[in-house]
Amino acid sequence: MQTNFSPEQLADPHVAESEKILRKCVHCGFCTATCPTYVLLGDELDSPRGRIYLIKDMLENGRAADPETVTHIDRCLSCLSCMTTCPSGVDYMHLVDHARVHIEKTYRRPFKDRFARAVIAATLPYSSRFRLALRAAGLARPFAGLLKRIPWLKTFGVMLDLAPRARPAVDGVRPAVYAAKGTPRGRVTLLTGCAQPVLRPEINEATIRLLTGQGVEVVVAAGEGCCGALVHHMGREEQALAAARRNVDIWLKAAEEDGLDAIVITASGCGTTIKDYGHMLRLDAAYADKAAKVSALARDITEYLAELDLPEQGTRGLTVAYHSACSMQHGQKITAAPKQLLKRAGFAVRDPAEGHLCCGSAGTYNILQPEISARLKARKVKNIEATKPNVIATGNIGCITQIASGTNIPILHTVELLDWAYGGPKPSGL
Repeated sequence: MQTNFSPEQLADPHVAESEKILRKCVHCGFCTATCPTYVLLGDELDSPRGRIYLIKDMLENGRAADPETVTHIDRCLSCLSCMTTCPSGVDYMHLVDHARVHIEKTYRRPFKDRFARAVIAATLPYSSRFRLALRAAGLARPFAGLLKRIPWLKTFGVMLDLAPRARPAVDGVRPAVYAAKGTPRGRVTLLTGCAQPVLRPEINEATIRLLTGQGVEVVVAAGEGCCGALVHHMGREEQALAAARRNVDIWLKAAEEDGLDAIVITASGCGTTIKDYGHMLRLDAAYADKAAKVSALARDITEYLAELDLPEQGTRGLTVAYHSACSMQHGQKITAAPKQLLKRAGFAVRDPAEGHLCCGSAGTYNILQPEISARLKARKVKNIEATKPNVIATGNIGCITQIASGTNIPILHTVELLDWAYGGPKPSGL
């Protein structure tokens, strides 16, 4: 793609990077076939190619974002399916990230949107606040229908619909060093996260139990928290970078104490972001090298378990539909390891049709774009149910919450099934 940025514009490292990305696009349109919003809506501007044109026009002309550009960028899930498909290697992820930061800085959203986004950014990344919000949701749920009929409160009605009806168990994982059992095989630190320990605390518990049972010491470091992904995809750059810096400092301190083989992550959306810390902080002289070290240590739990060569188990007589989260298959390019681990643990694994398409969760997407999200969820659930599984497995808390709201089939994190297969308790969801 030909670009016409001025030397002054290219002096901005963010613009210079986006210009290089834009130049790689050859307008081939392969991305349109795998883009969930284009598949659903059929609008060129709701395809990666269309959004690239909008971003190019906005950045090249040095203008503030306009309502049309914002509408179509907001509809992007950041599922990154287009990057898997693209034959030219267009780095759409970093291009749309830059566009979102530009929108946040130059576009004044309607009050109702600003208010909803501010509440989300001040609540979801903080476990204690999120836990309080869920308690309040239990009281406010009867008013969800009314809220959805009031334009500036619609988003809060959607949030009430998504909030779990049963109050999640108290998170049993605390900052500590969890000792390995048997012959020591490694030492890792675990990202406990923000939303996941509130919604499904048993995921982190199963992870620690499985790893320590396999001879791996697990460090849960005090002070670590949200990876920054939720606000990063909302264009709130400084809040995202502050979260990244905090985690970088804490994890490198743990590494300096007794060494670390990996930073283990059980939410693939977080994993994609943490593996990108090196890029996110590349212009920060004090953190560039440190962030690159953290990104190099980051491993999805299934990546790390695959390196341990777990023993093969007997058949369990359960069929598992494996849902590959977009951040897992497109963001981190992890496709085989989770299914191989499940098969080795004795489960029969099924691949649903259209596995490359997003379930519609995508961080806060199911809150901010509920209509499109609901259509994607229905499509995903239909394909999963067609495999007639006993249980659904996936590696991302957002997908678990989204899919669970559309089916009666139990859905678990992959690590919960693996923990059970290797001596842990039977997951409560079964």
